[in-house]
Amino acid sequence: MALRDIFFPPKRDFVKMLKEQAEKTAEGMQALQEYLADPTPERDKKVVRLEDEADEMRRILIEELNLSFVTPFDREDIYALSRAIDDMIDYAKSTVEEMNLFAARPNEHLKRMAEGLCEASQEIASAIPLITTHPNVCQQHIVRAKKAENFVEHRYREALAELFKLDDVKEILKLREIYRHLSNAADRGDEAADLIGDIVVKMT
Repeated sequence: MALRDIFFPPKRDFVKMLKEQAEKTAEGMQALQEYLADPTPERDKKVVRLEDEADEMRRILIEELNLSFVTPFDREDIYALSRAIDDMIDYAKSTVEEMNLFAARPNEHLKRMAEGLCEASQEIASAIPLITTHPNVCQQHIVRAKKAENFVEHRYREALAELFKLDDVKEILKLREIYRHLSNAADRGDEAADLIGDIVVKMT
C-alpha cells in the first residue's frame, strides 16, 4: 500500500455497493419468479448467472472492506448485511437446482412464495440508499420488507399443511426441501431488514 493511501485513504462508497448488491439480488428474485411461471432452460440459466454476478459483487465488497480504514457505519454491519443479501439469492439458485434435480414442477405455493420474496428484495434494495439520508423513509421500506417476509412464511406453512395430506412420500420429501429453500430465503430477507433497522438506530 502506498503512503498516499495510508494518509489519504480512498473513499469507498459502501452504501452504493450494498445497494447494487441488493438490486442484483432483487433481479435474481424476479428471475426466480419468472422461472416458476415458466421453467425454461433459459430462465434457469438466468437465475444461476445472476447468482454468480451477485457472488462476485460480494467478493469485491469484502475485499474493499478489508482495505478500508473508514466506513459509513460499523464494518461488522456492512459484512453481515452483505452476507444476508447474498444468502437470499443463493437460496434462489438452490431452489432452481433442486427443482431440476427432483424433476419438480412449479405449483401455486411456490409461485406465491416467490412473489413475496421478490417484493421483500425490492424493499430492501430501496431501503439501503436511504440509510444515511432519509432514515424515516428507510424504516418504511423495512416495515414493508418484513411484511413481505411474513407473507412468505404464511404461504410456507400453508404449503406444508397441504403437502402432508398427500400419500406420495417421494413428492412430500422433494417439495418440502424446495419449500424450505424459499422459507430460508425469506428468513435472510428478514435478517437483512433487521440489520438495516439496527444501522439506522445506531446512526440517529
